[in-house]
Amino acid sequence: MALGFLIALEFAARRYGLPGPLTNQAREVIFAPKSGGLLYAGMALMMVVLNWRQRFISLGVAVGIDLVIVAVRWVFDLKITEGHPYGTGALWVILAHAVIAFTRRTGGERVLLLKGVGLALLLVAGRKTGDTWLLITSKTRPTVLDQYVATADHALGNPSWLVGRIVTASGPVGFNLLDFVYGQLAVAAVIAALYQLRNVATERRFPRHHLVRTFLVIGLLGPAIYMIYPVVGPLYAYGTGNAHWADVSFWAPESPPTTPWAVATIWPDTMPSISTPQPFSFDEITPRNCMPSLHTAWATAIFLHTRKSPRALRWAGTVWLVATLAATLGFGYHYGADLIAGVVFTLTIEAGLRTYDRGRDRTGLRLTAYGATVFTALLLSYRFLSVELAEHPWVSGPLLLLAMASVIYAYVQTLAAWERTPAPVKQPEPEPEPELI
Repeated sequence: MALGFLIALEFAARRYGLPGPLTNQAREVIFAPKSGGLLYAGMALMMVVLNWRQRFISLGVAVGIDLVIVAVRWVFDLKITEGHPYGTGALWVILAHAVIAFTRRTGGERVLLLKGVGLALLLVAGRKTGDTWLLITSKTRPTVLDQYVATADHALGNPSWLVGRIVTASGPVGFNLLDFVYGQLAVAAVIAALYQLRNVATERRFPRHHLVRTFLVIGLLGPAIYMIYPVVGPLYAYGTGNAHWADVSFWAPESPPTTPWAVATIWPDTMPSISTPQPFSFDEITPRNCMPSLHTAWATAIFLHTRKSPRALRWAGTVWLVATLAATLGFGYHYGADLIAGVVFTLTIEAGLRTYDRGRDRTGLRLTAYGATVFTALLLSYRFLSVELAEHPWVSGPLLLLAMASVIYAYVQTLAAWERTPAPVKQPEPEPEPELI
């Protein structure tokens, strides 16, 4: 199914003259990868199925390959115009273990190693799929619905404008700290996932539910909502783009240009007024990736999956969630309404995955249906009741927060009930008795 989806997305991207996820991944076998850190993170996930000796050998080979490639580029003066100078070694090691699984392993060991390789490649393919989806949203959705979400955000007090001013006032230190947290979300996820998968090599099996599954499903379903509800965010619809951070970022340009596609350049200094919203045209470059906020969704997933971890990891999950929420708002990437939808989106997916693991548990099905209903209601209210939400903030704002809180409460109560009555362990099927001749 996953391969069929990737092939379909490859053809969809080709229709718009864009390379698809399969092409981009195949290209990185030879050329500089877009994200070397992601490839090493994928290799780390694969190595959970290996013993410590095999892990050290794999890591050493990957680093050695990258050092050789760097040396060859230096000797022949080959400049890298795009991508990272490292990461190819990690990809080669991942692919080499797939070959080893088919040629040197049998039975359960082959299956376990292939699962590890598949997990690594799925993580990388998920990133490539997301990049392709974002390009497709910018090409196929010429109009955006930012005015609707910005109007509805009055019910929440326009948090993006408020936090944007706070981040600006914090100067380079505050901005770059949040920027680091925002950009390293995948690293935090891999650290949490490695703790969950730490016993795979000894137990010879993966746990029933882990963070990587949730991450991949969020990345698969989220962009589909982008196609239905295209939004670019306050930084682009009401601001000047990333150049707003010229005065606080270490890397932003000195003179902020104007954004001709913006409705007005008022973010974060001037609150938008309440008026009749309407769709408006935007460029064919900026992704329509705001509703829901997937960074919020992924940070929420990390928070959920670190609740039963050691104290340091629990604190890290909490800090990452809070900092991610501050960054998504303070950088102008999302509206407050996006964050509420992102939390409900994650809890619904988590409920669905856990329900599937429990054999379609009736309580879990109700929770999943309730979460999907609330998520749909939120999107419809942002689209068709945005003016009413803005005109009655003291009523509509608490109602929006209460809707999110009700899903959180239902999820916590359901999870507590499941922990009191664990799901039955599936017994292996008995092997057939040999026929008597």
